[in-house]
Amino acid sequence: MSAQTETAILGGGCFWCLEAVFEQLKGVAKVESGYTGGAVPNPTYEAVCGGKTGHAEVIRVTFDPAVISFRELLEVFFVIHDPTTLNRQGADVGTQYRSAIFYTSEEQRHTTGEVIQELTAAKTFANPIVTKVELSQEFFKAEEYHQGYYRANPDRGYCQMVVSPKVAKARTAFAAKLK
Repeated sequence: MSAQTETAILGGGCFWCLEAVFEQLKGVAKVESGYTGGAVPNPTYEAVCGGKTGHAEVIRVTFDPAVISFRELLEVFFVIHDPTTLNRQGADVGTQYRSAIFYTSEEQRHTTGEVIQELTAAKTFANPIVTKVELSQEFFKAEEYHQGYYRANPDRGYCQMVVSPKVAKARTAFAAKLK
């Protein structure tokens, strides 16, 4: 890792799924599950799941852009979740599960726009991309038991049924990018 790192904040459904994939990528120093994009300070998991805070479940990825670019992170992001379903990923429904990219710089905003435009032009998805592109807001780290959840609980039903298939898909699609 070089001395310079950047941060990406991504929401694509349950943060356990995203965290499990992104922490395996070369150039990723840290992945934290948390909440952003809402109006309530210091939200709890229960409050966010209740859909009343306006927050999305997200991951904050600290990465080395000399090893993996923001664009490459977005390539992984758009493969491992469905960016065409509004406020839903599979059985998880609500604004807290929205597809969203919370950019931390104008360069990230620009790159996000380019990637979405390229995916749309290539007709990568049958339906339009509904991913929200928003300026990063305050990030609230989720409770400690959410951090590294898949690593700690691979045999749990949700992990086996939902997280494991996404991890397997990423391992196949991005084998060269794995640690």
